[in-house]
Amino acid sequence: MQADLIVVGAGIVGLAVARELAYRHPGRHVVVLERAPAVGQGQTARNSGVAHAGIYYAPGSLKARLCVAGMRELREYCVAHGLEFVRAGKLIVALDAGELPRLDELELRGAANGVPGLRRLDAEQLRTIEPHAAGIAALHSPETGVLDFGVVARAFADDVRAAGGAVRCGAEVTSVRVGAREVRLGIGAGEEIAGAAAVFCAGAASDRLAELAGAGPDPRIVPFRGAYLRLRPERRELVRGLIYPVPDPALPFLGVHLTRHHDGEVFIGPTALLALGRRTASRVLRWPGTWHMARRWWRTGLTEVHHALSPAALVRAAARYVPELEPGDAAPAWAGVRAQAVARDGRLVDDFVFARTGRALHVRNAPSPAATASLAIARHVADEADREFAL
Repeated sequence: MQADLIVVGAGIVGLAVARELAYRHPGRHVVVLERAPAVGQGQTARNSGVAHAGIYYAPGSLKARLCVAGMRELREYCVAHGLEFVRAGKLIVALDAGELPRLDELELRGAANGVPGLRRLDAEQLRTIEPHAAGIAALHSPETGVLDFGVVARAFADDVRAAGGAVRCGAEVTSVRVGAREVRLGIGAGEEIAGAAAVFCAGAASDRLAELAGAGPDPRIVPFRGAYLRLRPERRELVRGLIYPVPDPALPFLGVHLTRHHDGEVFIGPTALLALGRRTASRVLRWPGTWHMARRWWRTGLTEVHHALSPAALVRAAARYVPELEPGDAAPAWAGVRAQAVARDGRLVDDFVFARTGRALHVRNAPSPAATASLAIARHVADEADREFAL
């Protein structure tokens, strides 16, 4: 097979990148390769469904810049294409005075990042928004939304095809050869595709494919499994929108939260456990950063194991924010996997990471809010491709 531009990975980020490249270069043939039998079946299909406003991220970071711009563009895209985007609103709730300094820091970050409509609430004000919530103070983000990212990914795939590109599923990349003028990718048994340049948006496989293309091993993807519970229908009225804790600033996870989805369902979660599957276990366990991370965060890990093994414990964690919740109010729902980059020293990489090897660009770390920021990430990657490859 021959293509002008190849994108590896048909999650929401890969499809957004392919769409952007196809629109910018209408005379070029863009081909998307996806290992799964359909688009958007990985992290895109199994996440919180929240379009984040950009509160958490360090001002000036890629996450901060791309999330704020990306959420605005994503909402505009959904409106223009008749896709559901619900402004659910988010409360980040402080339970006691000890959490107020971190809430202050989040307020400063949100203001610096230009988060629209962000405001501080006292206890009485937060209960006008979430009557069943506890807490002494909160940040309210009225523009935070909920949607089905899988639906958006399928719309992006349609855009790629309409622009003359192709999306090929069931096409796992097994080898990568990067030359001075082209990239050759092996697909399955004996088939190859060549292109003038390639962009890898491969999620949990991003580190492995980057190494095949000649990149170094740092950082490595360490996948985390996140499981959710679903509230019984008669208890959904306890949560009107999105209720989040004040997160630990040392971790790129947001803690146990409650989210009302676009379809009215309310979920509790997620957990955060290492996901050692058949494809990943050896690479994860041989990576020094995994063990450095485990030594630093073993106490947090024990809490996560407890939450994973006991749905009642997970409900009790959520009940700190909605005290009327009882263990019998929720049942297991679904689980997803987050591809999190971990540095050799055990540091959990907290920003988007992009790299280049010859005529290949690599998205090496794109955890949350990558789905929210997908259109902005696509523009960032396409700018880099235009600059580096003179497309």
